[in-house]
Amino acid sequence: MAITTIQLNVETKKELDKLKISSRDTYNDVIEMLIEDSMELSEQTKRELEEARMEIERGKFYTHEEVKKKLGL
Repeated sequence: MAITTIQLNVETKKELDKLKISSRDTYNDVIEMLIEDSMELSEQTKRELEEARMEIERGKFYTHEEVKKKLGL
C-alpha cells in the first residue's frame, strides 16, 4: 500500500474527527467510509433492500427486546 500526505485546513480536520466511529479510526478509515456512503448501490443490493422492506411490512422481523429475550440476555 502506498502512503501519501495530504494537507487539510483545521476546520476540515475537525469535521473528520467528528465522523470517527472510534478513537482508533484513522483519517483514511473516515475517508473510505465517506466514499463508500457516496457510491451507487448495486442492482442486487437495491433488490435485497426492497425485499427486506417488504418483510418488515409483513411483520417478519424481531424487535431488539425479542432478540435479547431469545438469547437470554
